[in-house]
Amino acid sequence: MMIASHMSDSPAPPVPVGKFELGGERPLFILGPCVIESEEFLLDLAPKIKAIADKADVDMVFKASYDKANRSAVSSFRGPGCEPGCRLLHRIGEDLGVPVTTDVHTAEEARIAGDFIDVIQIPAFLCRQTDLLEAAAKTGRVVNVKKGQFLAPWDVTNISDKLDAFGCRNYFMTERGSSFGYNALVADMRSIPWMQETGVRVVFDATHSVQRPGGEGNSSGGDGYLAPVLARAAVAAGCDGVFMETHPHPAEALSDGPNQVPLEKLGSVLNQLSAVYRVVRENPIS
Repeated sequence: MMIASHMSDSPAPPVPVGKFELGGERPLFILGPCVIESEEFLLDLAPKIKAIADKADVDMVFKASYDKANRSAVSSFRGPGCEPGCRLLHRIGEDLGVPVTTDVHTAEEARIAGDFIDVIQIPAFLCRQTDLLEAAAKTGRVVNVKKGQFLAPWDVTNISDKLDAFGCRNYFMTERGSSFGYNALVADMRSIPWMQETGVRVVFDATHSVQRPGGEGNSSGGDGYLAPVLARAAVAAGCDGVFMETHPHPAEALSDGPNQVPLEKLGSVLNQLSAVYRVVRENPIS
């Protein structure tokens, strides 16, 4: 149960993310493919996603992983590696005028990413790794920690305490579902206000929350068609932003294809989520 001493009497201040902010009047979306499939792939896709976000009039952070380090099978595609991937993401961020984010797996990777990346992401499986949190904090960048599938919502206070101790002032947490048995996750919308009550801003990861980890044997399955449904519920529950992976052809994606939102549907999803966000922010329940 929630421990009263961990609760905050007032909402956390918005988190500055580049020229945008998380938790302000406008919704912030973290958008992009699961992995950097190639330089050409990313340079072609990123402007398309930015154009869709602009048309929907929403703020965005561009995301992609340079290394999928926890794939189900040893033969699975992983990506170009840390420094080449971070340099490419930085170039895209500069070209499009948006912040960029990627996940890091070791303290050394955090130090490399800190030279190029606006938001350092800590993967869910590594969210309690003290050395990794310290290295991310010392970059001076915004830090996004994905809540582990094995943690209760209020357990993020221990993560916050570590980041505070390491001098990190701008960070947020991401909800991405909880383990619910073999190859299954469940997204508990109560976790959003519970995490916010600890004094942090909260993003909801719509696409990883519909993942079926290892559900295809040597790869993960998922129910991508449900990602917009959970995203709507999360925005209605008051989340501060949405993390959502997208791909031109999810069935052909080199990683997490079953979870990703088809690029052709992204605009309508963003329009809907933006409308729900405005309703919630303009009509707070006191």
